[in-house]
Amino acid sequence: MTVTLARRPRPIAAARRLAAEAFGTFWLGVGGCGAAVLPAGSAVPGSIGLVGVSLAFGLTVFTMAFAVGFISGGHLNPAVSVGLAVAGRFAARDLPGYVAAQLVGATLGAAVIAAIA
Repeated sequence: MTVTLARRPRPIAAARRLAAEAFGTFWLGVGGCGAAVLPAGSAVPGSIGLVGVSLAFGLTVFTMAFAVGFISGGHLNPAVSVGLAVAGRFAARDLPGYVAAQLVGATLGAAVIAAIA
């Protein structure tokens, strides 16, 4: 009887990880913050309310965790990246690139919201 071992996955290129992180942060900004830009007060007719804003943030994190989490780790937030690096669970040499990609994604997301709202 022979045992076949699964191949180790190839390491994902840094550019792909950074692009995935930027896109994930962009999506979080547009989906979560975009929902908060809508009238969230319960007194406004047709508003999504606080529950709607909470669900929007939760669903955007959920979708990005599944869409890009396997590529970049799905940090989506510089505070998460810094915390993981401080705890030793993320390589400190990758931290500046991740933070820069997250800032680019967040800035693009804010620009889209500003253009829409």
